[in-house]
Amino acid sequence: MTTLQPSAAIGRSPAGPPVRRTRRSWKGWGFIGPFALVFAVVFLAPLAYSVHLSLFRTQLIGGTRFVGLENYQLALQDSQFWDGVFRVGLFLLIQVPIMLGVALLVALAIDSGRLYGKDFFRITVFLPYAVPAVVATLMWGFMYGTRYGLVGDIDSALGVSLPDPLSADLVLASIGNIVTWEFVGYNMLIFYAALRVVPHSLYEAAQIDGAGQWRVITAIKLPAIRGALVIATIFSVIGSFQLFNEPAILQKLAPNAITTDFTPNYYTYSLSFAGQQQNYSATVAIVMGVITMIVAYVVQLRGMRKGA
Repeated sequence: MTTLQPSAAIGRSPAGPPVRRTRRSWKGWGFIGPFALVFAVVFLAPLAYSVHLSLFRTQLIGGTRFVGLENYQLALQDSQFWDGVFRVGLFLLIQVPIMLGVALLVALAIDSGRLYGKDFFRITVFLPYAVPAVVATLMWGFMYGTRYGLVGDIDSALGVSLPDPLSADLVLASIGNIVTWEFVGYNMLIFYAALRVVPHSLYEAAQIDGAGQWRVITAIKLPAIRGALVIATIFSVIGSFQLFNEPAILQKLAPNAITTDFTPNYYTYSLSFAGQQQNYSATVAIVMGVITMIVAYVVQLRGMRKGA
């Protein structure tokens, strides 16, 4: 009968090579560290400070005091704020489809190879995006003028009375025209770049099957650039909610049509710099940011869903 040798069994390492402990490497942080620092300084810190401001209220009597969520309750009941949200929502529903539709048509025309001078045409369409928004708005504001601009000159030359583009009924459409002129080329470039990477084998297979141009567009090109369409739509949605430059500049030309609460961003600016209500201005900005984030996320989910 054999006996166990405890001294030999205890303390013996299991079979196999010894496990080596690897030191944690910080090389990855060396690559992402600069970006993380800049991101924290220019994004997280201002956001945290805005949230901090939104929890306080400065009054003539009593100074600055903590009010918690009272500013948010006030913002949710602010009719001026919601009028601006409704206005940019209407702007989004009308202007964004028109702008993206025109950009898509231009991109498809350039990609078709049947457009004469497509390089010159592509540069010409993209050129307005290189014009600063302030300059573009001033230029179009001058043309919209009924007394000194292009509309006024047409009225005088032809003896007619064209509708005032800066009237209360048409000013939103006039701003939409400016934004469309500015960003059609930008979105066209996104679509055209996506079209250029579509495999040519798909076009060859469609040609063998006898598919026409319309069938190629609907069955090959549009599905292939679906991601680009979603990205352009999300950018356009965010840009619509951030509408500020155009109404702020045109307000001097149309003070009766464009009020300080015309858009949420313009309302926030007016509250902060004209009304000296930085705390409430920060609250409105945060609420608008949450609304923009929700709408953009819904657009992303809807656009990326399979079979949509």
